[in-house]
Amino acid sequence: MNKQSTKKPYLLAITATALMTTLSMTSVATQAAGLGELFSNNSAQQSKFLPVDKAFQVTNSTKATAKGTQLSIAFDITPGHYVYKDKLTLSFPKGISAAPFTFSQSPVSIDDPTFGKVPVFTQKTVVATTILTTKNGKAAKNVPVMIGWQGCAKAGLCYPPEKIKTTLNIAVKR
Repeated sequence: MNKQSTKKPYLLAITATALMTTLSMTSVATQAAGLGELFSNNSAQQSKFLPVDKAFQVTNSTKATAKGTQLSIAFDITPGHYVYKDKLTLSFPKGISAAPFTFSQSPVSIDDPTFGKVPVFTQKTVVATTILTTKNGKAAKNVPVMIGWQGCAKAGLCYPPEKIKTTLNIAVKR
């Protein structure tokens, strides 16, 4: 009788562990299915929200100028979406500097459920422009630059912050 009673707690522990593992796997699968439904490409089931690359087409270009290198970041925004003005950022190595952004459109102020009153761009096309220079006054080739930004759908989805990696040549100021 002692042998059976000592085996039962182990059996119970193994059964409980298997049950917890099954439940946690089911939970993850259910969460994945829920996210999949939001962004499904299945034509029989229309997605509630567009994938980020369909909602926002973001391109960048550079041009050497007398002041340095002009970096332009163009946002083509699908109607019903917006881009946060204050979430547009640049990251680059030490020794490089950037002037404040100028924008081709004026932002509008909205009461965002996540960030409160914030300036956003809702227009079809918005271009953010800055001038990049080197602090030592010399040209720099293949400078790694990270462009950060974030947008939302007015229907209630904020996309995670996006990052675009690129390399740029920085012209000499003349």
